Amino acid sequence: MEAPHVVEDCRGVLQVLSDGTTVRSAAAPYTVEDRDDGRVEWRDAVYHPAHGLGVRMYRSARREAEGRLPVLAYFHGGGFCIGSRAWPSVHACCLRFAHELPALVLSFDYRLAPEHRLPAAHQDAADALAWLRDRLAPGPADGSGSDGDVQAWLADSGADPGRLFVSGDSAGANIAHHMAARFGAAGLDPVKTAGYVLIMPAFTSEAPTQSELGSRGSAFLSRDVAERYNRLALPAGANKDYPLMNPLGPDSPGLGLVGGRVLVVVGGDDMLKDNQVRYVERMKAAGNDVELALFAGMEHGFFSRDPWSETSGEVVRVVGRFMGRDAADSTGADGQD
Repeated sequence: MEAPHVVEDCRGVLQVLSDGTTVRSAAAPYTVEDRDDGRVEWRDAVYHPAHGLGVRMYRSARREAEGRLPVLAYFHGGGFCIGSRAWPSVHACCLRFAHELPALVLSFDYRLAPEHRLPAAHQDAADALAWLRDRLAPGPADGSGSDGDVQAWLADSGADPGRLFVSGDSAGANIAHHMAARFGAAGLDPVKTAGYVLIMPAFTSEAPTQSELGSRGSAFLSRDVAERYNRLALPAGANKDYPLMNPLGPDSPGLGLVGGRVLVVVGGDDMLKDNQVRYVERMKAAGNDVELALFAGMEHGFFSRDPWSETSGEVVRVVGRFMGRDAADSTGADGQD
C-alpha cells in the first residue's frame, strides 16, 4: 500500500495528506521582531471551553493615565485554514494596536479548516462577541471563576462599553464584515458597536477581477495560494461566490445598514483589491458610513507580515483616527460620561 503523501500544503504549517489526515505545525510561517518589552500587559483566557478556543487580552501598562479606552476585538487572518492569536505576527499587531491607539485589544482564535470548514469560523466569532458583550455590559462583576475575573480585568482596564470596534486582517476582516451583517443596526446592545475595521478583507468571486488577473504568481497571496485556501475552507460543493466569501455574489442576501462606521484598508497590489473597493462602493450605496484607506504598492497581508514597519505604523494611525473620530461624543453604553 502506498504511504500517504502531501496533497495540499499551506505555507508549510498545514499539510493535508492523501488519506485525508491533516498535519499541523506549531511554528508560524514567518517571523517578526520581538518587541514585547513590557509596555503592554497581556494575558490569555478561554472564551469557548467546548471548542477549546482562547482569547489573548492586551492593555497598556500605563493604563492609569489613559482613562476609559475603546475596545478592539481582533480576528487573525490565514485563509480560514491557518493562524493563531499566539503567532508572533498576530501578537505583534495586537501589541502595537494596544500601545499606539491606545485600546484594549482582544485577539480571538476560531476553528480552522479543513477540519472545520465554513461557516464554523463565523459561528465562533459570533460566540466570541457575545462572550465579550456579556463581560463588557455595565454592571458589577459576578466574581465567580474565570468569567468574573475577565469582567473585572476589563473594568479595571478602563474598558468603554460605548466604544467597541470589531476588526480583523484578511480572513479576520471577512469575519468582521459578517459580524456587522449578523448583528445589524442593533449591534451588541447594550454594548455599543462603534465601528468595524476591515484590513484587506478576504472577499472572493467566481468571476476573476482585473486585480486578480493582473496579480503576480510570486505575490504573497497569489491566485494559486488563494485557490488552495478555497479548496480547504469552503463547504463541499460551494464555489467562490459562497455568501460568506462573496458578500456581493448572486447568492448573497445583499448589504444593509450596520451598527457603526466602517473602515476598509486596501493594498494597492492586493489581488483582492477590486472586490474590496467594490465592497466599499456597495456599502456606501446601502447608506453606511464607510472610509477607504488605500496603500499604494502594498500586497495582501503587508500589515500582519511586517507589523513594525513604517507603513504598518501608518495603518495603526489611520485606525486610530477612525476610532477617535467621534470619541468626544461617546457616552458609554450606560449613558454616563
